[in-house]
Amino acid sequence: MKKRAIILGVLVTIGYIAVAARLSQIMLVEHDLFTAKAKGQQIKKEAVPVKRGMILDRAGRELAVNLDTESVFANPSEIPSPERVADSLSKGIKKNPDVILAKLSADKKFNWIERKLDTEDTNRIKEIVKDSKLEGVGFFPEMKRFYPRGKLASHVIGYVDIDNNGLEGIEMSYHKHLTTRGENLKVVRDARGNVLSEGQRKEIKGNNIVLTVDEVLQHIMERNIDEVVSKYSAAAAVGIMMDPKTGEILAMTSRPTYDPNNPADVKAGQRRNRGITDCYEPGSTFKVIVGTAALEEKVVNPNSKFDCSAGSIEVGGGRIKDAHKHGVLTFKEVIQKSSNVGTIQIALKLGRQRVYDYIKRFGFGEKSGIDLVGEVSGAVKKPARWSGMTIGAISIGQEVAVTPLQVLRAYAAIANGGYLVKPHLVSQVVSPEGEQIYKAAIKAERILSDENVETFRNILKTVTEEGGTATTAAVDGNLVAGKTGTAQLIDPRTKRYSKDRFISSFVGFVPADKPKLAMIVVVYEPRGAIYGGVVAGPVFKKIAGESLSHLSVLRDDAKEKRLVISN
Repeated sequence: MKKRAIILGVLVTIGYIAVAARLSQIMLVEHDLFTAKAKGQQIKKEAVPVKRGMILDRAGRELAVNLDTESVFANPSEIPSPERVADSLSKGIKKNPDVILAKLSADKKFNWIERKLDTEDTNRIKEIVKDSKLEGVGFFPEMKRFYPRGKLASHVIGYVDIDNNGLEGIEMSYHKHLTTRGENLKVVRDARGNVLSEGQRKEIKGNNIVLTVDEVLQHIMERNIDEVVSKYSAAAAVGIMMDPKTGEILAMTSRPTYDPNNPADVKAGQRRNRGITDCYEPGSTFKVIVGTAALEEKVVNPNSKFDCSAGSIEVGGGRIKDAHKHGVLTFKEVIQKSSNVGTIQIALKLGRQRVYDYIKRFGFGEKSGIDLVGEVSGAVKKPARWSGMTIGAISIGQEVAVTPLQVLRAYAAIANGGYLVKPHLVSQVVSPEGEQIYKAAIKAERILSDENVETFRNILKTVTEEGGTATTAAVDGNLVAGKTGTAQLIDPRTKRYSKDRFISSFVGFVPADKPKLAMIVVVYEPRGAIYGGVVAGPVFKKIAGESLSHLSVLRDDAKEKRLVISN
């Protein structure tokens, strides 16, 4: 017994010595190693969400903001009973349990269950997690993009994906400005993963974008565009309003439209900004090219006469007609009455090279450079590829592909005294601290002389006066200068111009002598009426009248009365 006691004592002593040695090794030799391991288990790095910058209209009204939300995640390796957890969560998330179970059964340490829930859903799921004592399920704060005006200016603003990456519009074009690089925050957790300490959490914000768009003008335009689409059961429509001197886009809309809060609910075509992505043959609105070129090249004057009495003209073996038969017309009347025959005679005087040169001078066949993704350049054939009939067709807006924005830009050059301006939608970028990071500059190039611009502007005023093709576009109290367009669409079956599918448009500026607004309205495939003066002209009138009132622009007749009183 004594020997056994001695042996047992020796063994216990050796054990103590071994434990003491190991503890000494851990505390003295491997201290740093185990300290690092402990910190690695207790302290985790979590990404601090970046608060995306806001998008504001020109008056500072919010068009895109952020909402604080929470997302549900799971660590499948910590879930002992995935079936029970999936069944419980499905009641709160309102998803098929099998869908959730697939995520819980994945061979991962982290998997999203549901992203960016609203407050009501989050609270409901938290109660379920608490009551059912669900392990391996957690919540993470995230920012959700929200568009408080819904569909308003959706094609301009665009939208983001679930991770707040810009996918369309300003959200995409200025994504790098709206967001910034995030940071990691150290979080102390216990063995069960419960947060013990978060340290100091600071908010990280992106820059704010201030648009040139006026929310009120945008609303005026969208409401009236919706009315014309409904009235004529149109397939689509576009409206763009611009400051002709600066190139600032004051309003831009496209129909069909969508809600950027739910972009997946509609087809891709509804999210397309037709003002910059869709080409069309502009018809008579394109006569601005031949008209201004003829004045610049001095091949005509306002009183030059053209015999249009035949009602048609032969060009390159083909015959082009006037919509209505005319007699002998002056140059001024050719534009006012939109005579194809007269316009083609003028184009023949210019010749194909000069017609092409002025088309390019006005920026057709090239992107305008607007700060939006998806803009197309259109198409203009070089003279070497023209057929004998092309000079006649192209002078009246056929055999050329343009966008509504390109046409508006051309008329803005008439409005502003002969300068081709670069259109833009962002006026400035402002840091979270209020510092101006970027300010848009006016970019303009002179393409026409003052004298000829004034002459052609006066001619365009007659289009909305008695005898013109767009008296319906005349605004009460203010002179309007502009041009109608009625273009046939190509029938995909016959490959010829359709007899029942048209594009109706009106483009112009107001007040005509001191323009504040340049605007284009394009209505695709209206039913019941086809002419630009009938379909698009009245819409222009309504939008322009309401917009001038909003901007407090004096009526022309009010100016005259004030002048009489002062004299």
